[in-house]
Amino acid sequence: MDPLKPPRLKKRDLIGIVTPASQVLDPSRIERGVSYLERLGYEVLVGANVGKSHGYLGGTDEERAADLHAMFRDQRVRMIICARGGYGTPRLLQLLDYRLIKQNPKILVGFSDITALQLAFLAKCGLVTFHAPMLATDMAEPMDPFTEELFWLLVTSSRKVGAVAFPEPMEARILRPGLFTGHLVGGNLSILVSLLATPFQPALEHSALFLEEVGEEPYRVDRMLTHLRNASVLARCRGIMIGQCVDCVPRDPSRPSLTLEEVLTEFAHAFKKPVIFNVPFGHVKQKMTLPLGVKVRIDPEKRAIELMEAAVE
Repeated sequence: MDPLKPPRLKKRDLIGIVTPASQVLDPSRIERGVSYLERLGYEVLVGANVGKSHGYLGGTDEERAADLHAMFRDQRVRMIICARGGYGTPRLLQLLDYRLIKQNPKILVGFSDITALQLAFLAKCGLVTFHAPMLATDMAEPMDPFTEELFWLLVTSSRKVGAVAFPEPMEARILRPGLFTGHLVGGNLSILVSLLATPFQPALEHSALFLEEVGEEPYRVDRMLTHLRNASVLARCRGIMIGQCVDCVPRDPSRPSLTLEEVLTEFAHAFKKPVIFNVPFGHVKQKMTLPLGVKVRIDPEKRAIELMEAAVE
């Protein structure tokens, strides 16, 4: 399936805000994020159900799905930014109208738990979405300059960006060498694993897979990577780019454990294809925007990713 690219964002366009996963506990972070977008010259529409809660969720499943549908239905909205991740987007996948989404392609922005939406939209619609900064987690505070510049470039320019070097002093580590080319697919590791053997799992043939994780002990990361390998899904991809996995350390230092890097090094040896680790994306302040579905070339030796096509029309 050829990627379905959304129209590029222009000044004074309307940006919609949704909370498809967890609630934003501090409403002032929504306000600060909205102010940031308005200072840049955009109009902002906050979803009708933003601010609601249902236990650990940002409203009921029906409320959160309704906000997404409303944003895709509204012809004025050009970009949809998720306020935060947390947990909850996988619960929406069977409620969403994928025909509506495909007929109204728009820029969708988020990471972490938002991976479920992004992979489902890629699988069901072929829609290019953006693993990128979110409103309450990133835009409510002064953004890292590298993060900010690359994000706005990718969502506003219909020209091919080309090579993007990892920012210094980023110490990306080559676990298995080799240049690889493919369509970007991936996101949060645990969410990707949860979608295996469902209709919302996109094809990984000829893909450049990217993975990130937060708060998972090394043995749990080991278990998820092993599951991907045992399920034979990794045999289809060209190589893997692993982000900065935050707080993925043993909880009990008195018990024996492998480190995360040891787990990943052993995995790379068994995978037998290129693997690069500690790339700047994930639950960190300085992050690359990664457009899912876009063709890229990743050169671990040069510590760079080349975007071989534009992400928007």
